[in-house]
Amino acid sequence: MEINRNQYFMMGLVVLMFGIQLRYLSSYVLNEKTTSFLAERFDQGDGASAVLPANGPGVKKRVTPPEWVGWAMLSFGAVLILHSLAMKRPGG
Repeated sequence: MEINRNQYFMMGLVVLMFGIQLRYLSSYVLNEKTTSFLAERFDQGDGASAVLPANGPGVKKRVTPPEWVGWAMLSFGAVLILHSLAMKRPGG
């Protein structure tokens, strides 16, 4: 399947908006279910997953993405949008 102009534009908008969200918010707090899922799957061997169940149901992980990720998403989204505008129109 070939990706056309409209699909590039939509992907660019989604990536651009996600980049704006990453730049606007400093961190994300995961819910208890996601925190326990990550602790079970990605045990680093430091004993963090063994501590989580002992702390009770109120344990939540805080994720702080690096600043460059937001800038990278913004620039990649802008490139996708500009690329879509340079393509020829579908059906034309």
